[in-house]
Amino acid sequence: MTSPVKDRIAAEFARHEPEVLALSRRIGEHPELAFEEYKTAAAIVDLLRDHGGFVVEEGVGGLDTAFTATVGSGSLAVGLCAELDALPGIGHGCGHNVIATSAVGAALALAPVADELGLSVRLLGTPAEERGAGKAILLREGVFDGLHAALMMHPTLKDMATPHIRALGTWTVEYHGRTAHASRPFDALNAADAVTVAQVAVGLLRQQKKDSDRIHVVVKEAGTAVNVIPGHAVVEVGVRSDTLAEVEALWARVRNCFEAGALATGVRLEVSEPLMWLNGFRHDTDLAGLFRSNAEALGRTFPDYADRSLGSTDMAEVSVHMPAIHPVLSFDRPAEEGNHTAAFARTACGPEGDRAVHDGGLALAWTIADAAQDDRLRGRLTASGAFRWTGAQ
Repeated sequence: MTSPVKDRIAAEFARHEPEVLALSRRIGEHPELAFEEYKTAAAIVDLLRDHGGFVVEEGVGGLDTAFTATVGSGSLAVGLCAELDALPGIGHGCGHNVIATSAVGAALALAPVADELGLSVRLLGTPAEERGAGKAILLREGVFDGLHAALMMHPTLKDMATPHIRALGTWTVEYHGRTAHASRPFDALNAADAVTVAQVAVGLLRQQKKDSDRIHVVVKEAGTAVNVIPGHAVVEVGVRSDTLAEVEALWARVRNCFEAGALATGVRLEVSEPLMWLNGFRHDTDLAGLFRSNAEALGRTFPDYADRSLGSTDMAEVSVHMPAIHPVLSFDRPAEEGNHTAAFARTACGPEGDRAVHDGGLALAWTIADAAQDDRLRGRLTASGAFRWTGAQ
């Protein structure tokens, strides 16, 4: 498992680890929402510039907080994705501070050996994973152009090299009715009632969907005062399934539920274009196998879980265009304190978060080094040429 070059990578990772862990906690304690990650991006860029050797470009892809930092000029170009954004009201409840700094640690560890290994390593600061699909935007804007593969690590409550990550579609639904004084309800067209009808219909529909499908509904607006009948309501809807074709089919049935709300109450329905439209993840089995072996060398174990399901991610869009991996490493928390909770955000800023940065970052660096030195795998990754966005692909 070890080799002289991997020993040097480990030593370089250890040299930078104190400041990388300090950066992780700093980001975790100062969360920023999607497309607003200015301080987060600046802190990462400042650290990379302090160590030199990286060519940094900020504001890439037309996104203020997106950036790239590249080191090495080898023929195998590999990307490391650093997610930046947090969740409203929760903070880094998905551990993006850990994701970002594990990628930073891997890039710093690989920098001195990149040319020796024939590597070009590109760290990508990717905004808005939670809301906005930043990586999909960056793909379309050419920020992933020139890469042969892309990697990242995500914390959760299990160690899995190839988790099941579903396709996702999300929409905003609005009802437009007529506001009235609650004492004169006969003058109103009640948008909140339309939401209630739709939610009941969605609840009943859940009996007829596949067990692997998910329907999510959150009411963003449905009235402001008890003595005012609301004439406007806003709902966000998410649909998950294994493929986008299945998402589309299920969404047609879910939309009917919202049409029913409009019909029953006489209000007008308005449905947005998809806010996010993301494929399911396609894991590169060779890279995933290398990551697993390297993480096991660091003491991680990968049980054969019966339930390997996670949520959805814009990294899946990357995975349909180039070899990619999205392994997950565990925090030691009870199940009710998993991703998207305040408890998980606190853990990401503590010893468990530090352990994930260490294990994930070093395993990523070792995986890239292994791929660079494996003639078969290197040849496969480079055989079809570097990725280029050419439109709808």
